Amino acid sequence: MSFAQSMESLKKVDINDLDFNNIGSWPGALKVIVAVVVFAVLLFLGYHFHLKDLQARLERTEGQEVTLRKEFADKSFKAANLEAYKAQLVEIEERFGTLLKQLPSDTEVPGLLEDITQMGLNSGLEFESITLQPEVAQQFYIELPIHIVVQGNYHDIATFVSSVAGLPRIVTLHDFDIEPISAGNPDLLKMNIVAKTYRYNEAGGQQ
Repeated sequence: MSFAQSMESLKKVDINDLDFNNIGSWPGALKVIVAVVVFAVLLFLGYHFHLKDLQARLERTEGQEVTLRKEFADKSFKAANLEAYKAQLVEIEERFGTLLKQLPSDTEVPGLLEDITQMGLNSGLEFESITLQPEVAQQFYIELPIHIVVQGNYHDIATFVSSVAGLPRIVTLHDFDIEPISAGNPDLLKMNIVAKTYRYNEAGGQQ
């Protein structure tokens, strides 16, 4: 049967007469058309879903590429500056060691009190009291507050404060209060101040 005859016979087919359970009995031209349509649908679906999968994989790969490039750049920078980092670490350790040496030990605190007292007397001040306060523990160091009460004129107080700040050991000054002792002698002042020195907290440093 020629193609023209097949098409002519296809025109005479009523879709209601087709048996979908026995496709083999359908006219040859109709079977060819159905096969082409099914093949085209399968090809489209396969192409569509395969492309979506490829697109998703491409996006994941591009994201990994960006991450890997950044990691490579970071590691390359660190590798190129490794010697500089080592030198900085040595410098930091040396500075840290220097600072630790400036922190007084327990046995040096009495000597520090004597130095502060002598500086006050050399500045022309009169001491009312100099008292050690309770220690305050921090993570890497322990504060040793010293409450000081002195009398003298403004110039003598300024000289004393400057001398304490220039001690080779680390001493910081806090919470100062200056007021005249009497209205009759406004040049005579009374100063309350807290001097804090520090020592290394070995337990906190090890942690």
